[in-house]
Amino acid sequence: IMGEVEPQGSIQFKGEEIAGLKSFEIAHRGLGYVPESRDIFPTLTVRQNLTLGLKGKAESGRWTIDEMFKMFPNLAERADVPGGVLSGGEQQMLCMCRTLMGDPELIMIDEPTEGLAPKVVEQIGKLLQEIASRGVSILLVEQKLSIALKISSRLYVMGHGKIVYEGSPQSLLQAHDVRAEWLEV
Repeated sequence: IMGEVEPQGSIQFKGEEIAGLKSFEIAHRGLGYVPESRDIFPTLTVRQNLTLGLKGKAESGRWTIDEMFKMFPNLAERADVPGGVLSGGEQQMLCMCRTLMGDPELIMIDEPTEGLAPKVVEQIGKLLQEIASRGVSILLVEQKLSIALKISSRLYVMGHGKIVYEGSPQSLLQAHDVRAEWLEV
C-alpha cells in the first residue's frame, strides 16, 4: 500500500488510485505507516524525530508533541536524547508518535507489540484506542487478539497468505472453529 512493493491490481484511497505512487506521495495523501522494524532516526533526538513527522512546518493536526509527551512521559523525559539509545518499547512508541505527527487519516501499523514488555503493550493498546477515538482509521497487523478486539470494527484473519475469516469482533468471538484453528495455541 505504501509503495514499497509493486502491487497486483488496484489500490485506491478516498477514490484515488495510489498504486505506483512513491511512498512520500502516498503519505501526503493522508496515509501513515508504522513498520514492524521500528524505523527511527537513531542519531536524532526524540524531539527531532517527532518534528520530522510533521506534514508542514508547524503542528496543525490532531496531534502535538506536547500531547505525545503527556501520553508517553518517558519520551518527554528523554526528549533531548538520541533515539538510538531508547529501549525497543520506547522506539516503538516514538515511531508511532512520529507517524501520528503527520496527521494521517489512515494509519497502517505492523505488529506494534512484537517483543515488548507487558507494560509497554498496555501503553500501545491505549494509544491505539486514542487513535481510533480521534477518527483515524487503523489498519492493524497484530497477533494479540485482545488488542485488535478493542479497537476494531472489522477483523480479518489470515492463514497461509489468504483471508480465512472476515467479520465483526463480536462474530469472531462466536466463531469457535476459526479461533481454534487460527488463533489459539
